Parts: sequence; structure tokens; C-alpha cells
Amino acid sequence: MSFFEELQASLQEAVDIKNGVNPPANVSRYDIADVKAIREQLNVSQIEMAKALGTSIDTIKSWELKRRNPTGLAAKVLATIQANPAFFLELSAH
Repeated sequence: MSFFEELQASLQEAVDIKNGVNPPANVSRYDIADVKAIREQLNVSQIEMAKALGTSIDTIKSWELKRRNPTGLAAKVLATIQANPAFFLELSAH
């Protein structure tokens, strides 16, 4: 199968999923983390949280004010920190 044919098949699969013809094969969802609660539980500042997560203070503020939600890797990392607060210490050490 050529690259074009693979791409075409992939697009057809996406259309079928969107139209309800086929269910998605794999769906990952994460609860939206309460970043402020996590940060307060860890007893760290917004600056410390931003540094450990490799993001800006403005991003932390946006998450805490619910203007934006963490997605992708950030959502996974926050879910891991929430389940295992010691993981934050490992992150902040690097």
C-alpha cells in the first residue's frame, strides 16, 4: 500500500468515525485536573509549579482560573501528580 493509499484509508476511517459508521478504536480521556488544588496540596507556588512542569506562570494561572484546560502530556502529568504527589518532587529535581 502506498503512502497516498494509507493516507486516504486513514481519512476515510476518520470520516466513518465522525459519521458514526465505526466507533473509534482507542479513546483516552483524562479528568480535568484542579491545578490550584494540586498546587495547594503540594504547598508550592505558581512559579515552582510552572518550573517543574516546564511551562509559564501565565499557563498555570490560566489553568487555575479555568480559562484553559491542560491537555495532552500536561493532563497526563497532572493526573500522575494527583495520584502520586511524590512524582512532583522527581519532576522538580530536573
